[in-house]
Amino acid sequence: MKILVIHGPNLNLLGLREPEVYGRYSLEEINKDIREEAERLGLEVEIVQYNGEKEIIEKLHSAINQFQGIIINPGAYTHYSIAIRDAIAAVRLPTIEVHLSNIYSREEFRHHSVTAPVCLGGIYGFGVASYLLALRALKMVLEER
Repeated sequence: MKILVIHGPNLNLLGLREPEVYGRYSLEEINKDIREEAERLGLEVEIVQYNGEKEIIEKLHSAINQFQGIIINPGAYTHYSIAIRDAIAAVRLPTIEVHLSNIYSREEFRHHSVTAPVCLGGIYGFGVASYLLALRALKMVLEER
């Protein structure tokens, strides 16, 4: 099974950007942990990071017939990108939304996700473990199908 992992805007600054909120892990360290967990689970992963909405949408479109599932951290686009929401819905692949922080314990504007309704579910607030839990959950869902 091949899984696409998409990191959204500003995640390339992890480790530097608000470590009290997002932790001290760099994106490279998170990707290493994702790859190791995927290998343990017998999954193949492709990991990308984009700051632009257009690139995220194009990558989602290209996922058709290449991947069995998607894990996405849309970053700030979570709260307002109808275009990313529509792309997730259009590709019709099982998708899990993840966030390093608990978006519901932060500023009010972060409490609403426009992408969540077209995802299987979401995992929030567990730092890098959010991605690892999403890998396990996605594998379980895919094996049940």
